Amino acid sequence: MRDKLYLIGFLVGAGLLLLLGRGYLPGAAVLITWSLTFGGTTAAAVLGVILYRLQLQLKASRLELARKEVELSIAREVQQALFPRQLPGGGGLEFSAVCIPSAGISGDYYDVLPLADGRLIFAIADISGKGVSAAILMANLQALLRALAPSAPDPSAVCRRLNEHLHQVTDAAKFATLFYAEWNLRERRLSYVNAGHNAPLLLRNGRGQRLEQGGMPLGMFPATEFDTGRVCLSPGDTLVLYSDGITEATARNGEEFGESRLEDVVKAHCGKPLAEIQAQVLAGVRQWSGSVPEDDMTLMIARATDWPQETSHAMR
Repeated sequence: MRDKLYLIGFLVGAGLLLLLGRGYLPGAAVLITWSLTFGGTTAAAVLGVILYRLQLQLKASRLELARKEVELSIAREVQQALFPRQLPGGGGLEFSAVCIPSAGISGDYYDVLPLADGRLIFAIADISGKGVSAAILMANLQALLRALAPSAPDPSAVCRRLNEHLHQVTDAAKFATLFYAEWNLRERRLSYVNAGHNAPLLLRNGRGQRLEQGGMPLGMFPATEFDTGRVCLSPGDTLVLYSDGITEATARNGEEFGESRLEDVVKAHCGKPLAEIQAQVLAGVRQWSGSVPEDDMTLMIARATDWPQETSHAMR
């Protein structure tokens, strides 16, 4: 309605100009003057309407952009609250972890949770896709995992339940890769399931081992069985968990950072504090790719520590 009134106003103004100037030029010149004046004023009116509409659209776009930025800011705050605020220590394992989103909010997930029965669980996951939808599914996975872990008999039972749930609430194109582990300090044993995730790297005595036992990614099929892998840890053994944003970071020539470079960086700094190893890995990835991350990057490092004295006596 405003556009129409705006155009009518310009046309009326053009008519008044023609009326006032009709006596200044005689004969054929009058017709030419009328035509030029009317055509020019009409063109100006149309241009004015276009500019006015562009101004309104620009204002609306700014308001929509501001609204989306507020929503993303809230989503980031909510998501950050889902990550553990403080990583536990003193239970035979120490941790360092970080998640760097590529688009403000992340579909990656990591968690560390001590249980009442003395077990310690930790996990890393990567939700397919990016943005808000992946972040929502990540929050769903986090809540269900924390609800299932205390009562589940082993990691394979947790993953079966997670798989059934994700298959029910998502379409066929959505899935999640997950590495889920339970640490038993008394037995010095790590039980785990690798559900299609990048195989974590276990470094012991200068040699690397991949933790691959498990099954398919979560949510792809309604009924999937998962095998539980087990490995005993000694003080100093270091476990590196990561998402594909680390190893698939590409250089300008298209070559990926890769698992071997990740292993080389960790081996070169293996005796240092975990936070420093983490910083060295991230620095190596940034130097390799030389750009803003194209995918979410999540890195968790765990190291077996000296066992508490009371635990050692109890095991004799």
